[in-house]
Amino acid sequence: MARITRRKLLKVTGAGAVAAKTGGLAAILATGRAPAYAQATTVHWLRWNDFVPACDQLLRQKILPEAEKQLGIKVNYETVNGNDLQPRITSAIQSGAGPDLIMLFNNHPHLYKASLVDLSDVAEEIGKAQGGQYPISKGNCSSEGKWMAMPMAIIAAMNAYRKSSFAEVGYNEFPKTWDQFRDAGKKLKAKGMPIGQALGQSFGDPPTFAYPLIWSYGGAEVDEKGAVVINSKETVEAVKFMVAAWKDSFDEGGLAWDDANNNRAFLSGTVCSTLNGASIYIESTRKPDQYKTADGKPLKDDILHAPLPAGPKGQFGFHTFTSHVMPSYSRNQKAAKDLLRYIHSQPVYEQWFTTGQGFYTPGTTTWEKHEMWGKNPVMQPFAVAGQQGQTPGYKGEPNAKAAEVLSKYLIVNMLASAIKGQSAEDAVKACETELKKIYV
Repeated sequence: MARITRRKLLKVTGAGAVAAKTGGLAAILATGRAPAYAQATTVHWLRWNDFVPACDQLLRQKILPEAEKQLGIKVNYETVNGNDLQPRITSAIQSGAGPDLIMLFNNHPHLYKASLVDLSDVAEEIGKAQGGQYPISKGNCSSEGKWMAMPMAIIAAMNAYRKSSFAEVGYNEFPKTWDQFRDAGKKLKAKGMPIGQALGQSFGDPPTFAYPLIWSYGGAEVDEKGAVVINSKETVEAVKFMVAAWKDSFDEGGLAWDDANNNRAFLSGTVCSTLNGASIYIESTRKPDQYKTADGKPLKDDILHAPLPAGPKGQFGFHTFTSHVMPSYSRNQKAAKDLLRYIHSQPVYEQWFTTGQGFYTPGTTTWEKHEMWGKNPVMQPFAVAGQQGQTPGYKGEPNAKAAEVLSKYLIVNMLASAIKGQSAEDAVKACETELKKIYV
């Protein structure tokens, strides 16, 4: 082993300290050499199997190899089904060992707040450089002035719909109200082309549909003070609407669907509309010869996007939010933070963002004006997703209690139970009972 003199040690650590104080990653890179991590520290990064496979490929084949060279680290990049992320972090925290960085959805970081590293330095640095973090980013990722998670991106929930199908039944634009939505769906279901909606226990599409429906009728799980108010006339009316509309207008197999089933149903031509991220449209553009309409034209040219309809109390949205957390058991905290800084630096993040073609809306405001949005009008509604949408727990805070409600699918299950035959009143009352066990 080469001998390290005291002078050399002071020189190296002094440079590192100066870099840390004068600009984080940028200053480190400006020195022209990687940080002095012992024997190439390995950062274990756990993410989902991306719905845009090209984004995973970009990370594996280009971004992470370059990060390893720039930062002098190794990255163990692991992907799993999105529904497996929460069980993995729960197990890791309980055992005190596991990935250094873990992807989570929505307000789930609040569940693990006591066991997470403070990422305020990274989140504030990136936010300052990129126009500021959106309120939705702060709500899902911060608490009491500290960032427990680093925002990655918003997966905006929009209705992907067949414009030709809706035009056939008199709707030249997407329905503006729930009653119009039900009417269009009823007519299209009679033609063998129902609305498709996942209402199973899955992290994305089911809650992003169920919550806004309840909100748009004036229902909410809690009020501004955190008191449970789900058992209201407004919530019951929303549930009754859904029961009737499900029979009239929807593919009734959707009760068992997860976030992939509705993609397959739309692309195979068995449903006319579904609430989803942009992955359906992006897949249709990647394989225009595979996905076609009944008359042989490319399906991609028949797809448009629109937000959910409005109810008696307004129009609402709930977009799936993604972030990364660092459990406090991690022994590679500095290296993991430098990796986050590298991934979120503008030139690197831009590669990932543009590869996603709009499936991901960044969590900072600068990206609203990116030239990519103007190149494709079909994707334009996703540009401002960061401005829209409520966080789970509305009208209350997106705290750990709201995260527990979301993770247990209580709002989704309320709708599903009524669709399966329970009265709307009883389904709402049962949900109230479960909510009160959490909001105590």
